[in-house]
Amino acid sequence: MLDHVFGSGIRITNELKFNKLLRIGCYSKDDKFGPKTIPIGKHVEINFMINFWRTTRFMCHLEQGPNYKHYQKFTAFKLSGFMDEGGIWDWRAREDGIYLDKEGGKHIGKSINMHK
Repeated sequence: MLDHVFGSGIRITNELKFNKLLRIGCYSKDDKFGPKTIPIGKHVEINFMINFWRTTRFMCHLEQGPNYKHYQKFTAFKLSGFMDEGGIWDWRAREDGIYLDKEGGKHIGKSINMHK
């Protein structure tokens, strides 16, 4: 059976102020990435293949340094329908939330509050 057919990915950029580190961990049903610490102004990119049934989903957990008491868990990648190509989901961690700009698709002005 065809297990992996289409390629996609997640990019997470640390745009926090005051040189705060960003610690991340992401996972799907089949894969795990992290934990990884991202310095200010840097990013990590996680590339993967979308399964044949187009049900691939990645969850991520971001923690804001230096004491890592502010964190957020969220769905970082999920196809919106059978015709969705996936693309790169470009997440930006900032002081007031986590923002998404989906490359290869429409811009999503979505903010996720990181002060949980």
